[in-house]
Amino acid sequence: KTDRVGANVEQVIHDIRKNLTEETYNFTHAFNKGNMSEALMETIAELDETLLEHYMEKGFDQQLWLDVLTQWIKSSQFFPCFSGSALQDEGVTEFFEAFDMLTETKYEQTSDFAGRVYKIRYDENGNRLTFIKALQGNLHVRDEIFYGKEEDKESEKVTQIRIYNGQRYETCDLVEAGELFAVMGLTKAAIGDGIGVLEEKATFEMVPTLKSKVIYDTSVVQQRDVLHAFNLLDAEDPSLLVKWDEQLQELHIHVMGVIQLEVLEQIIKARFDLDVSFGDPKILYKETIVEPVTGYGHFEPLKHYAEVHLRLEPLERGSGIQFSNQCHANDLSIGNQNLIRHHIFERDHHGLLTGSPLTDVKVTLLTGRAHNKHTSGGDFREATFRALRQGLEKAKNILLEPYYHFKIRVDINVMGRILSDIQQAYGTFDSPEMSEENAVITGKVPVSTFLNYSTQFASITQGKGMLNLVFAGYDLCHNEAEVIETIAYNKDADPEYTSTSIFCAKGQGYKVPWNEAEAAMHCLG
Repeated sequence: KTDRVGANVEQVIHDIRKNLTEETYNFTHAFNKGNMSEALMETIAELDETLLEHYMEKGFDQQLWLDVLTQWIKSSQFFPCFSGSALQDEGVTEFFEAFDMLTETKYEQTSDFAGRVYKIRYDENGNRLTFIKALQGNLHVRDEIFYGKEEDKESEKVTQIRIYNGQRYETCDLVEAGELFAVMGLTKAAIGDGIGVLEEKATFEMVPTLKSKVIYDTSVVQQRDVLHAFNLLDAEDPSLLVKWDEQLQELHIHVMGVIQLEVLEQIIKARFDLDVSFGDPKILYKETIVEPVTGYGHFEPLKHYAEVHLRLEPLERGSGIQFSNQCHANDLSIGNQNLIRHHIFERDHHGLLTGSPLTDVKVTLLTGRAHNKHTSGGDFREATFRALRQGLEKAKNILLEPYYHFKIRVDINVMGRILSDIQQAYGTFDSPEMSEENAVITGKVPVSTFLNYSTQFASITQGKGMLNLVFAGYDLCHNEAEVIETIAYNKDADPEYTSTSIFCAKGQGYKVPWNEAEAAMHCLG
């Protein structure tokens, strides 16, 4: 807001930035060997009546000022800004001195150990290193630590602890809360996993929207070597989601964009001395449903038995797959109920339109049945997948595609052309923010239509415009019919899924198609 009548908006913004820059500079140099400058002291006093009164009556008390400032920062009421240059060694010392005074960190050393995995790397000998930040307690070499959620707990022993400084490290026998360290001995922990009593797994904002095929000369490069290299990279960067397609005999990875593929190509050559390239990236689609349905699955070949009833309900965009349980323990044991839940989350489930992952669906276990003698192995896995698939067969399915949030700043003379391009790309935009020379446009557009727009944009604006793209989640596909036809997924020929139930009569199993399975179920609906 401004009281400058008829003021030029750009000039007001310029003045604000100028003032902010000056305040930032003052704060950077506001501490001299631990002493607060008079200018900062007075500024803080002006922001708090109690401090101002204390200052007027008793004068300045640096510890009181620091205590108040620390609490403001901790509660996000105050945001100190620093500027400097590590390359020129300017402002770095001042920053660390102020950082030490203005922050407080407390760790509980006596509680059970808790930490979080933040990085996976492999040393020169191929040993897997799991980097952890300790959040409470302490950890010794040879300690057994747990990770994963309660129903999927894993436990392994720590065989070595390393404290790294750049590329160099020292081994130690004990680490305490607050330390960053690497351990050997953990073979399955993934980035973001909680360790010890911390069960929560971190989620990441960056989501790959493209899939690309790894191309290599099989006469020169061994398939097992390529798989090994990409499995190591997948552990270090879980967003790659490396997957071997057994049916097509192809290796696929997920990426953010074309530049990432160029970087990966160089990394593979430098680290593993393998020559690979990548196919043109393809959009990663997802599928969901628009109405609640109930799915039924029965698996009863000879000497096997399991039946599962699931209700599928649509959720808001970005919700993923959620699970709830309404099954009574009299119908199905708690162990089998947990087993069904495990199968729901053990992997992405294929939709019917393109075979893309199912998302934004709440799966509720209604009831099920087991046999005291014949239920074993993967019976409930088969029944669960068949129930899920049978429900999808009855539901109205829709295709989702990834979208970008965009922010564009261009010369006002080319604004019309940019708006036209956005509309042709099936995007939507808010009312542009105008100034005398520039326009700022924000909105949402499909990734598939805007993926390569940056080159065209640079040409239109002669390199003077700004284009900022951020992943905006999934929404309705703008060309669903075209995508379905192009992918040509055959839901009846998916080797991993079927909606057909298996029943048994007279010692022989027989198939019941999805549209007849509900009437044949053994549990009451």
